[in-house]
Amino acid sequence: MWDERYAEAFASYGTEPNDFVREVAERIPPGPVLCLAEGEGRNAVFLAERGHEVTAVDQSPVGLANAARLATERGVTLTTVTADLADYDLGEGQWAGIVSVWAHVPSALRRALHAACVRALRPGGALVLEAYTPRQLERPGVGGPKDPDLLMTPEALRDELDGLRFERCEAIDRDVSEGRYHTGPSTTVQVLAFAPER
Repeated sequence: MWDERYAEAFASYGTEPNDFVREVAERIPPGPVLCLAEGEGRNAVFLAERGHEVTAVDQSPVGLANAARLATERGVTLTTVTADLADYDLGEGQWAGIVSVWAHVPSALRRALHAACVRALRPGGALVLEAYTPRQLERPGVGGPKDPDLLMTPEALRDELDGLRFERCEAIDRDVSEGRYHTGPSTTVQVLAFAPER
């Protein structure tokens, strides 16, 4: 499905970064950043433009080829990794930032992935996450998964990301305008959290 979507006209979700990523980007410390389920690279390229060494991971080689193209157009470099998040090793204590925007995976995988994010951040490293909540199911045609198991709540994320210090973890209503597939009034959860300093 994702290869087919990314093979359509370039930038299914636009070429500009997610609004929340743009808002909190300055809170990510200097250093390497990992972007999960990064698709066509808009967040990764934006962070590379801010001086980060960015690794973009996605299961779609078509999406990542588009990400590389966008990076070239913007004069920055990315490391792209084609991988299923069920198998990808995030490492231990190596990332200054991890960005997860619309990385909707089954809840069992999500719990394991989020625990891996906690371990993979450097001391003081930032996790930036935005996802749709179950209330999004009341907004057909706007964007987001239709399977409730793929959606996230602040309460579940606080549990799954235990060990981080939360600066923000809340559900909000906001207008999303990201390409053809995420457009309109939306209910999302936004997280900005930090690994403890040692």
